[in-house]
Amino acid sequence: MNVADLVRAAAAKARRLTAVFPQTGRKDDFPWAVIEAFDADVRGHIERDRRVEDERDRVLIASVTLAETPADAEAEEIDRARRHLVRAIDYLEEAVLRFGIVNQAAARSGHGTAGAPVSTTPKR
Repeated sequence: MNVADLVRAAAAKARRLTAVFPQTGRKDDFPWAVIEAFDADVRGHIERDRRVEDERDRVLIASVTLAETPADAEAEEIDRARRHLVRAIDYLEEAVLRFGIVNQAAARSGHGTAGAPVSTTPKR
């Protein structure tokens, strides 16, 4: 499995958690659960990049916003917070695929070639 596959899997897990919130557990744990797969499977396999870190922070902020939405809030307010979080997850996935560079740890683990982009744009 290459780093791009790890990114896609982490984003898919985050979207699944978002879709079923608040049934996914405690609201205090929710933001960390959303980025858990990204932190565990992706973050340590790419070179640090401010753009990726900024998008990760956006996911955390959006997940806190959803978690703190009152249970008795209007369905529209909850849906809006959920959509905002899904967009943040999408942007994080896109940022890693677009700007991510495979690091030495990933190369040693067989997830790609060190220094190579996480994803390459298909030639037209």
